[in-house]
Amino acid sequence: MLSLTYVSSATELLSVPQLVEMLETIRPKNDHLALTGMLLYSGGNIIQALEGPDAAVDSIFATIEGDSRHTEVTVLRREPTDARAFEDWSMGFRNVTEREVRDIDGYGDFARRPVAQGLGSQTSPTYDLLEMFRAHR
Repeated sequence: MLSLTYVSSATELLSVPQLVEMLETIRPKNDHLALTGMLLYSGGNIIQALEGPDAAVDSIFATIEGDSRHTEVTVLRREPTDARAFEDWSMGFRNVTEREVRDIDGYGDFARRPVAQGLGSQTSPTYDLLEMFRAHR
């Protein structure tokens, strides 16, 4: 199994309806390919962790690299893994303002605490990357 985390920038800001449409398209494909992970989007900045069968992760990532909606696609970590960090996740996003973050239960907690708290017992460099994204969004 492979874990891959990348960052990119959107070529243009995505609206909430565009993000929802993208998510509705992505989730069934990921389920079919046995991919899990997390996608965070904030102000055109994207970080995504993908995990699953090597060939599926590589195939989806090749599609992402070729997607004209992304620029500056940079792999931060690519490594084999024995266990999923996001086994209970499909893909998730939330596009929020700073004010909304303070007012949302759960998500606001994410914005205020270290990422590894509450995400499971497995620690990974991916958590460090997600923490950097949280701290600098």
